[in-house]
This record gives sequence, C-alpha cells and structure tokens, in this order.
Amino acid sequence: MKKRRLGKTGMVVSEICMGTMTFGSSCNEDEAFRILDRAYDAGIDFYDTAEIYPVPPQKSWVHRTEEIFGKWLKTKPRDGIILATKVAGPGHGWFSPPLREGKTALDKYHIRRAIEGSLQRLGVETIDLYQTHWPDHDVSYDETMEALTELKEEGKIRYAGCSNETSFGLMKSLWTSDKHNLIRYDSIQNNFSILNRRFEDELAQVCRKEGVSLLPYSPLAGGVLTGKYNGSVPPEGARFVRYMAEGERQRRMSNRFLNENTLASTAELLKIAEKYGMSATVLSVAWSKQHDYVASTIIGANTVAQLDESLKATDVILSDEILSDINLVSKKIQYPMG
Repeated sequence: MKKRRLGKTGMVVSEICMGTMTFGSSCNEDEAFRILDRAYDAGIDFYDTAEIYPVPPQKSWVHRTEEIFGKWLKTKPRDGIILATKVAGPGHGWFSPPLREGKTALDKYHIRRAIEGSLQRLGVETIDLYQTHWPDHDVSYDETMEALTELKEEGKIRYAGCSNETSFGLMKSLWTSDKHNLIRYDSIQNNFSILNRRFEDELAQVCRKEGVSLLPYSPLAGGVLTGKYNGSVPPEGARFVRYMAEGERQRRMSNRFLNENTLASTAELLKIAEKYGMSATVLSVAWSKQHDYVASTIIGANTVAQLDESLKATDVILSDEILSDINLVSKKIQYPMG
C-alpha cells in the first residue's frame, strides 16, 4: 500500500487508515480482531481510535474500543503500528460525553486524565498521534498546546492533531504554537466526502499553506454513499435507521446524512460508478484519497466483507473524466448535507 507523510512529522502512514469507532458496539471483539488482522495483512499500518469510542457514545461501553484495540495490538510488533487516539472535547454545549461525568474540557487537567487512561487501555507507553476530538474555543489555545507539549516532552505522545476543527481554530492553534515554540497540529481529522465537500472551501487552503494533513473520516458519508438507503425499504439495522430511535442528537445526525438531497446525489453517483465499472464504495474511497492535502483516508467496517470492498480502492486512481462527472453532481446538488 502507498504511503504518505503526515504533516511535517517524521511519520509516513498508509494512505488508508483503519477506523475503529464501532468496535465494542455494533461490532463485537471477535469480528473486530478479524477486521484488524485483514487490514494489517492488506498493508494498513495506521489505526485510529478515541477514548470515547465506540459509537453511539454510551456510558455502558465507553472506552471499550481502546481496550479491544489494545488487546489486538499485543499480537503485532509495536514499531510496525502507527497508533492514533483522541481526547474528548468540552462537555458543555452540543454534547455531553459519557466520561468524567460529562465535565470534559481541553485544559491541562482533562488532557492529563485522558492520556493516562488511554495509555493504560491501549497498553502502550507512547501514542504516535494524539488528537483533540472536537474543539474547545473557550479554553485558551495556549493551555491546550502547552499540555500537549508537556506530553511530548514526557514521551507519552509523538505528535498532535485536531479533529472537527474550524479554519479559525486551526490557524489560531498554529499561530499559538509558532509564537510560543509549542507542539503543533500536524493533522486535522474532519468529515469529508463527495456528499460533504465543505472542507474544500477554506480548510483545504490552510492545510496546503501550513503543511497540515487532512485525515478524512466518513468517506462513505456514514454508509449513505454505498447506496444502501436508496432502496424502497430502509435497511434493517443500518446506522441511521437505528439513530432515528436513539435520542435527539442521533436523530439530528441521521437527518443531516440522510435526506432528500443526499439520496438524490447518491443516486447520480451510483450511475457514475456503474458507468465506470466500480462500486460506489470504491468510487467514494478513491475520491477521498485523491487530494493533495490528504495523508490517509479513514475507513470503517463492521465486517470483513465491508472492509474488503473499501480496500478495492487501494490502487484506484480516478480519471479526469470521472472526476468531472462527480463535480457535475456536486454543482447540481450543492452541499447536500447542509
């Protein structure tokens, strides 16, 4: 599998990253091990998790994903795995995470609490890429970056990244790091797919000019781009079918990913995929990794079969003609996810 440099770091990662956010909820430990083994055999050396996983976030299984991954990691040479995890963002506002009684923040206290727990669950001394899961714009970036710098100096992390960050937040963090000679964010992990191209508006330029790599998550738009929701009957047990019955936050997420515009866009993209002899999954994953500011596209799977379909995109390079056809859909139905 091809490799790409992550930001300005010393790490070179596989262009596909194995996401783990369902391990311990909709994907049990045995299947998770099979998925991880298959990913490893396919040449994936970059794995992403978080202290809050699995999803949907619940107190009954919080931390379970890191525990599962830590058990699997013991079966592989540590130096051959590039491990990423995340500290939960603030517990006020849009979401109260089911850990530390929902009083999380990106201050020194909570970053320190989070890293110690993750290191123990993962069974490692050092995390290769430590990411802030969502921003805390009310906490000084000085404090956040100082806390991450201390962890690097102690050998507990190698590099830092952010996730779900804005253009303001990324530039503010980089300015803070430059001014005070602190660790910098070398990556940003944001939602990015053919159905959600907002990253291209501003953040792509920040990444290019500042040497920050995008780690796109949800390249299949939560499974919508597979076409499984375009049938006459909603697929039983699918994520956004379940989410409609799991609380206000899940319903809002479901409506964002699954609506008239996303389904109409997907219908057009399914035709393009068929025209060029590939699945919509392959088309979507290949499109995601075919950007100059992307280091590694994060894929998820609940089964080995799902993983194998995504892996078919490994060596696929979309032609200018295919990209043009995709762009026409994006212009016809702009910002389908809002």
